Amino acid sequence: MALNLEWSNEQDKLEISDELIALLNTLLQKAGEAEGVTEGEVALTFVDDESIHELNRTYRGIDRPTDVLSFAMQESLDDELEIVYEVEDDEEAEQLGGLTDVLGDIIISVERAKLQSEDYGHSLEREIGFLFVHGFLHLLGYDHQDEASEAEMMGKQEAVLAQVGLIR
Repeated sequence: MALNLEWSNEQDKLEISDELIALLNTLLQKAGEAEGVTEGEVALTFVDDESIHELNRTYRGIDRPTDVLSFAMQESLDDELEIVYEVEDDEEAEQLGGLTDVLGDIIISVERAKLQSEDYGHSLEREIGFLFVHGFLHLLGYDHQDEASEAEMMGKQEAVLAQVGLIR
């Protein structure tokens, strides 16, 4: 298996072009390479502010829209019980094995990305690319709760974006 991007578009403010998806796939490959992640699946969904607002309120308890949300499938908590699967045959084992390859979901508000690209004075492609790499790093466990971790994450994001020419 390779590092794969599955995507869906649940908003109607912007047509999602094949070129944008190709760019995001390239960013996924570059970010994965930088982090030593060569296999897995990332699900990306484009939404509007209303949808991401609802998700942010439901899952994070924050009652406002945001630009990107990430839901990691590979993280586990100390108190979390391990799921043990009993399988009958090789085919069933192979199907269950595919579940462990899912890295997680990234949700991007296209409305918010458009506003931010205008505010920051760069292209929408750069903003969506930034949000996508940011979300991917969250899937791998990176966070930005303090200055040091934010600087580390920002450095990693900018390095990947620079590789494909998405600079400010």
